Amino acid sequence: MPPPAAYPGAMTTVLLTGFEPFAGDSANPSGDAVRAVAARWDRAETLIVEVLPVTFADAAARLRVLIERHSPDVVIATGLAGGRSAVTPERVALNLADARIPDNAGVQPTDAVVVGGTPDARFATLPVKRIAAAVAAASVPSSVSLTAGTFVCNAAMYTVLDATADRAGVRAGFVHVPWSTETAPAGAPALALADIVRALEIAIDVSLTSDDGRPLVGGEIA
Repeated sequence: MPPPAAYPGAMTTVLLTGFEPFAGDSANPSGDAVRAVAARWDRAETLIVEVLPVTFADAAARLRVLIERHSPDVVIATGLAGGRSAVTPERVALNLADARIPDNAGVQPTDAVVVGGTPDARFATLPVKRIAAAVAAASVPSSVSLTAGTFVCNAAMYTVLDATADRAGVRAGFVHVPWSTETAPAGAPALALADIVRALEIAIDVSLTSDDGRPLVGGEIA
């Protein structure tokens, strides 16, 4: 896997992750979209982008390394929700790994915890309602979701929230995206990859501002 893309800028750092293909798919629009965001990035903030393995253990471990190494102010992990037709910021992560199918390492946990000795659930610290509203206002379908499932996406979200729980001012969470029209299986709900990319850029924009529009700089509202 290539190293994360880094863009030097101001003291504010954004970590954006997607996932590799899984379950025999040839593409994953979350990975495609975060790479596209990186290719277009021209802001002052530092952007760290990485495409993660779809494995419970390795995705969690890599997220913790990235957070420890880069101390991001905003963390947005993304993944594919194949049956959805909208971009859906997630509000809640469960401390539960209960896989319907094996991950890409062949691991299929049942009724397991994501992180032992921690709460049963954690809430996103991203402004999920503002993100969904802003994305929808840009004519990209979007709504807040109350379930990230119990597969690797949920485990990644829970890990991100656990890893940032003691980091004051950090905004963190997860955004599910639908299939892109360019790679969707026949009959699957989908959005153009350009719309997914735009939605993630909007999610970053919103996460970098307070409710009244003031910028987030180095973990603090200016």
